[in-house]
Amino acid sequence: MNELKEVEVFAGLRPDGEPVAEKMQVKVLGDGEYELVRSPCFVKGLASGDAIKFDEADNSFEITKHSGNLCIRVIARESLSLLAQDLTPLIEQLGGSLDFETPRMLVFSIHVSCGFKEIEAILNDHIDEDSGSIWFYGNVYDPQDGVTPLNWWLPILQEK
Repeated sequence: MNELKEVEVFAGLRPDGEPVAEKMQVKVLGDGEYELVRSPCFVKGLASGDAIKFDEADNSFEITKHSGNLCIRVIARESLSLLAQDLTPLIEQLGGSLDFETPRMLVFSIHVSCGFKEIEAILNDHIDEDSGSIWFYGNVYDPQDGVTPLNWWLPILQEK
């Protein structure tokens, strides 16, 4: 069994310019490589199962292998407990998991082979601005511009 460790990864800058780091549990793979145990709440570009090389000097990372999992984040102004009760079983039916839950944030992991349309239909049926909640992908779009698809999933879907 692989050793578990916690690493602190740079997640971005706060509005005041101060850096934000997120502690993430990882499996030690060796040679400075780690596998994420859960999808992160704030670090962009990663999902559970991804393998990364981690640089402790500046808390940065490089993805060495995508697991095929999508990171889905749900945030709200009010409590998400009822939404979590409705949404979690639907995500689990597709093989996904609830990786993180707080009163106002949920983080799910689900394999891209389930299909973007299917996943988005479930999310859009349960989450909208009227309910005071929104959802977004944590690892689908370029972290710099937020709109350019990363397309890391294309080779994974071609294998299926």
